Amino acid sequence: MDPHLLRTFVTVARLASFSEAARELGYTQSAVSQHIAALEQDLGAPLLTRRPVTPTTAGERLLEHAGPLLLRLDAARADVARMAAAPQHGLTLATTPTGLGPAVLAALPPAGVTVRVLARAEIPAAVATGTADLGLVDGPAAPSDPLRLPDVAPLTTHGVAEEPVSVLLPTGHPLAGRAGLRLGDLADARWLDAPDAALPLAALRAANGGGALRSALRYEGTDLHTVTALAAAGHGLVLLPRSAAIAVPGTTAVPLTAPRLVHRTELLHGGAPGPAAAELVRRLVGGGEGVSSGPPGER
Repeated sequence: MDPHLLRTFVTVARLASFSEAARELGYTQSAVSQHIAALEQDLGAPLLTRRPVTPTTAGERLLEHAGPLLLRLDAARADVARMAAAPQHGLTLATTPTGLGPAVLAALPPAGVTVRVLARAEIPAAVATGTADLGLVDGPAAPSDPLRLPDVAPLTTHGVAEEPVSVLLPTGHPLAGRAGLRLGDLADARWLDAPDAALPLAALRAANGGGALRSALRYEGTDLHTVTALAAAGHGLVLLPRSAAIAVPGTTAVPLTAPRLVHRTELLHGGAPGPAAAELVRRLVGGGEGVSSGPPGER
């Protein structure tokens, strides 16, 4: 398939408008219609209804493939451009809020770094497409187990830190005096669902053998202070790395004792990192070899 036609199709489907897609892409509306017609002829199936503009069943299936395909094309372009470009002196680091643990903060150079806090799912794509030189992803895992990351491009991963995790509770919570907590005993508790600012509730459910953990409030953002303030106000429990959970006003951090989980942080880069990025990799992982990423679970 012609990637230009595919990109036009994705844009029309996202905006639900031929005219808006033409404006965003810099084409005439007639050219956009011709692109869609050519793609439909190539695939032998209608992809969009016209009034209203919505994907057909075949179009929905194509959209599932189109996003990863276009991302891989952008990643390939960025990878080649990175090799051909002059060396950069600074670096851009994409990270989750909880990815900036003590080890990472101690390794950051005193100048020349731009830190971008992104949603977890956005970080591998940012590194693959060159909008970030390095990425920090994190999450709960069994000790020494790698994280499961999306297969967006050939990326190299390095494990850089592991630390214990704690459940953050309001100071007056009935369980705040416990020496430790088991996840299975908290199935009926009220939880905060903050997938991009705390450790994702979906990952905790998986670690709990698929057992339900009830979400009382969902926070869609990346501000860790907001999450801890919500927990302190009694809007739900939240699991955090120990370094982020201790000494939060109005809360008590109780270690999670079962299942055996740690907060794991991994560093991502594509190709050969530039001088500044390579120096940060050296500081964080030494001379150890990274692991090239493949499909999730096969790195």
